Amino acid sequence: MFQIDKTIVSEEIISQDFVCNLTACKGACCIDGEAGAPLEDEETTILEEVYPKVKPYLRPEGIKAIEAQGTFVKGVDGEWETPLIDGADCAYVIFDKKGTALCALEEAYNQGDISWKKPVSCELYPVRVNEYSSFSAVNYHKWHICDDACTLGKELQVPIYKFVKAALIRKFGEAWYNELEEVAEAWKNR
Repeated sequence: MFQIDKTIVSEEIISQDFVCNLTACKGACCIDGEAGAPLEDEETTILEEVYPKVKPYLRPEGIKAIEAQGTFVKGVDGEWETPLIDGADCAYVIFDKKGTALCALEEAYNQGDISWKKPVSCELYPVRVNEYSSFSAVNYHKWHICDDACTLGKELQVPIYKFVKAALIRKFGEAWYNELEEVAEAWKNR
């Protein structure tokens, strides 16, 4: 582990390779698991604001889940997250013609209907950030459903931190990311 500003970063962020392989996994991270996507406090307000524009992209069961539970919910850990459909799929999940899970929020963003892409936790995945009172822990979330992403990342030689570069900059800023690159370069050359 190493420290950048007020973050403690797992070495796996620079040592492990990863590139999402939607052809293989079909977006399983959005439909498997026991909780919705983690949300930052300000993202709850954004979800409420964008919901009317995102609603036309949603599946009927997603609309039903959101209208029953709200645009966000408090998880068992006491943190905000996206609601689920019957305890499984994220309520914002839609599917393409090949059955791959996609994000209705991101689709509305791509079509120019909203200016917010999606929760930063989704864009950061497989990186997970845990907030503590004096620091943030930046860790790699290893999950068997992403084995194909690890294989593809290794094949293409793309470390996690490069794969999620835009999301890390969105979360921590350009200066933080530049320092991460310096640490990664020193780590590689040691």
